[in-house]
Amino acid sequence: MWKQLILGGIAALALAGCDNNEVGDVSLGLFTTKDIKIEVLTDPDVPGVTCHMSNIVADLDLSDPSDMSISCRQTGEITPAMIATIDTSKSGDIVFKKSKSIFLKSLKIRRIYDDRSQSLLYIAYSTKETSGSFKHSMSTVPLWGTQAYRAPAQP
Repeated sequence: MWKQLILGGIAALALAGCDNNEVGDVSLGLFTTKDIKIEVLTDPDVPGVTCHMSNIVADLDLSDPSDMSISCRQTGEITPAMIATIDTSKSGDIVFKKSKSIFLKSLKIRRIYDDRSQSLLYIAYSTKETSGSFKHSMSTVPLWGTQAYRAPAQP
């Protein structure tokens, strides 16, 4: 059983470097195995939104650090039809998920629609508490200037 677990961990580490969404790789120094990886992600339901996420990858560890940062921008059309297909509840939709450990820790990006401000919110977060805190980062994409924007009702 231990042999399978070790082989699985080695395979996961080998596959960690095979991410085709990676657009940047910043070394944290000569004497560390940790790098900052920068990935590009397109929202599958709202392809007019592109997010760039940075997170630390520790190549020889069983668990990556939980820190991350996200920045999302409008890079194409956002239509009312796209907004009609997304989950508009307060918890929104998970649009991306990535394993950060063989111990059930993952990094998730969730899209939440804010009807009041006519914005899409993207929150990146770790599913495991680290140093007394759940690490997270957020970015917003306003719908102002897109076909999907609806003017607020007059009181």
